[in-house]
Amino acid sequence: MTRTCPIIAPSRVPRTKYLLLLCLAIGLPLGGLLAPPARAAVVGPKPAVPDLTRGEKPISENTITLGPTGMRGWVWAWNGHTRDARQILVTEVAPDSPAAGRLAVGDVLVGLGGRPFSSDARLALAEAITAAEAGGDSLQLSRWRKGTTQEVSLTLPQLGSYAATAPYACPKSQKILAAGCEAIAKRGFRDGHGRIDISIPNDLNALALVASGDAAFLPLVQEYAQAVAKHKPDGHISWGYAYETLFLAEYVLVTDDASVKPGLERLALDIARGQSAVGTWGHSFARPEGNLNGYGCMNQPGIVLTLAMVIARQAGVEHADLDAAIAKSERFLRWYIDKGAIPYGDHPPWPDHDDNGKCSAAAVLFDALGESDGASFFSRMATAAHAERESGHTGNFFNVLWAMPGVSRGGKEATGAYLAKTAWWYDLARDHEGRFTHQGVPGEPDMDQYKGWDITGAMLLTFALPLERLALTGRNPSTVRPLTGADLAETIADGDWNWWDGQETIYNPRSTADLMRGIASWSPTVRQRSAKALATKPDVSLAAIIARLDDRSRPASRYGACSALRFLGPRADEAAPQLLALLDSEDPWDRVLAAEALVEMSSHIRNEALVPLLEVIVRPGDDPADPRRCSLGPLTEVVFKPGPGKREPASILAGSLDLVDPPHRPLLIEAIRAVMHSPDGRTRSGAASLYGRLSRGELAELMPDILETTRLPAPSGEMFAYDIRMRGLDLLAKYRIREGMELAVAIMNEKRWGRDFVRAAAALESYGGAAKSYLPVLEGKTRSLVADERKGRPEALEKVIRVIKSDRAGKPVITAAEFIATHGQKKAAAATSEGVRR
Repeated sequence: MTRTCPIIAPSRVPRTKYLLLLCLAIGLPLGGLLAPPARAAVVGPKPAVPDLTRGEKPISENTITLGPTGMRGWVWAWNGHTRDARQILVTEVAPDSPAAGRLAVGDVLVGLGGRPFSSDARLALAEAITAAEAGGDSLQLSRWRKGTTQEVSLTLPQLGSYAATAPYACPKSQKILAAGCEAIAKRGFRDGHGRIDISIPNDLNALALVASGDAAFLPLVQEYAQAVAKHKPDGHISWGYAYETLFLAEYVLVTDDASVKPGLERLALDIARGQSAVGTWGHSFARPEGNLNGYGCMNQPGIVLTLAMVIARQAGVEHADLDAAIAKSERFLRWYIDKGAIPYGDHPPWPDHDDNGKCSAAAVLFDALGESDGASFFSRMATAAHAERESGHTGNFFNVLWAMPGVSRGGKEATGAYLAKTAWWYDLARDHEGRFTHQGVPGEPDMDQYKGWDITGAMLLTFALPLERLALTGRNPSTVRPLTGADLAETIADGDWNWWDGQETIYNPRSTADLMRGIASWSPTVRQRSAKALATKPDVSLAAIIARLDDRSRPASRYGACSALRFLGPRADEAAPQLLALLDSEDPWDRVLAAEALVEMSSHIRNEALVPLLEVIVRPGDDPADPRRCSLGPLTEVVFKPGPGKREPASILAGSLDLVDPPHRPLLIEAIRAVMHSPDGRTRSGAASLYGRLSRGELAELMPDILETTRLPAPSGEMFAYDIRMRGLDLLAKYRIREGMELAVAIMNEKRWGRDFVRAAAALESYGGAAKSYLPVLEGKTRSLVADERKGRPEALEKVIRVIKSDRAGKPVITAAEFIATHGQKKAAAATSEGVRR
């Protein structure tokens, strides 16, 4: 049995967001990338569009399915779109297809109905296919071949038009589902060696057959289910567990097949026990102590893993571990309701309407949990994401997969309105046999991890929605109030956003009145884009914005007002009293947005806000609206240090700690301590940035915390979990604190993503001969560990060994308890001594 697993990285505009995460990882500045997007970042110059009829060649190798014509072809694409394409090169013609004998490899499609393409050739062809399938007319193509242009007519099967509520009450949708299921069954689930191929595409293909309700497919599906029930995913196991368990749970829910129930229970409990201590998963499951493996939290598989557990529970799996894991994940994901799209991992809300299908999947999850507020918000976000579906780093597979199941929670009118915007894509991706092949992100072939994937089942889940056989396709009544009328029209309009056009094209031309309405939108995306555009208007009324800060009945209005004041910066200084008052709000998002606005204002306002912000940071951590203290991250960036890769705005304490007067220094220390113990490694780095500016007395007070957070990584935010640990090592080495040697050696011998071996070795090296007792470990375990690791680590190890051996005298070291006794309070010293003994 084989496993097909994706290498998933962050998503949105694919290459842009890949660079975003890369910059975060290595600490490069991101500039405006972390702000609401104004214009999509472009990588490299825009390439010229080749004229294929003059012998110019395609500029890449990616090809796409050209609908049920039987052809595949190359279309010019760049940075996520094809709107400048006016030709399509035919690269493949299937035998026994409508195009067979009429078109050939090397032909160039240059127009439709006797007219040259005057707009996006890909979109125009897709729309012509939809029309030809609906109206009885043939598809009229203008074909260029060897210098001659001729008109070619193709006859496509007649499927009819999409209904206004498609796929509900839609004969065309029924025909697409039937043909696709027959194609899946014909291909089956075995590979070229006759073995059952357990993979994400086949998990979804099998799901589609179950969703169809056709009993003829059950023997084939049962065979696949029995293989899955015995299978243990490997590699990046979170992806395999997510989709295998989701399939098996749905299968059991429909068939009650007792033979696979033990396998379902095993898979579901493995998921629950592989969850991190804070309710997340990465590429792999968590370590025994609850920390994630790899480089941190990944919400795309995490949401699906949770959904799989929920459906497994509905199918009869009962266990306290399962209940606890579901509750912990739900608690984490709830943070993003009304704030933005669920992001890649432990990050702030993403500013678009969806992010690789995570909002859409969350709509299904919250609906399955009976949580109407989450299901309603994320379903509406999914519906407004209709223009974003072709994006996605490493490809758009998950973005398209989860779209319609998430949208469908909002009702039949919503699905019809959404499909009206996106039907062209489905019709272009569906071939003449009813199969769907992954189309990829236009212009991003090198970033695509799903080339050649059979996505038939994934797409057929859309057309199986009316049958309501699966939990995924609406088996239970939705908890969401149907999205209709003016609300639906507004939601669709809110999604009319082409990221390659940018802020200047879409939002900046809007009137001040329109933008004022926009900052009170239900949509966090619209609020942020409107707020940024509003700051460019000369006639904006500051008083009108400030008045909205007191709107207790409409949180969105307050949120949008804070965002608008943030972009206005010093021009909004007079709003400071109201923003300061908002720091006392019971709503943690009020506090975050108010803080982010205050830090953009004049220096005297920033300084005035410092003590209230410190008080917010030390606020008790039992807030039911923020159980994981996710708000601590942005608050830390405002006060202590912008997050990794960010430079602006400068934090309030970026210049000097002298802004904190002596009476409030204890408050500062408590705030630093609170940040040091955040569950998120990225947040913790903000506290560590102040180590070098604290007095010895203050360091003595924090010494137990420094030792603890250097010894143990944060349970989440693993990508940045080493920053505070390495700063702790540097600090301990600077003051020659004995415990630092043990911690440096321990970190050198860890096998974790992101460990800075060279820096840990440098810290140990500074102890010189005092570290002689660690030579056996260094020359044994450590040398063996790094022998095959990348260049730099073996060299750093040999250097530290030489330095330790050559330093015969060895400068004295002191214990942490001695440092505290000298510079701090006896009470703290006693606490540290007790901690060291433990």
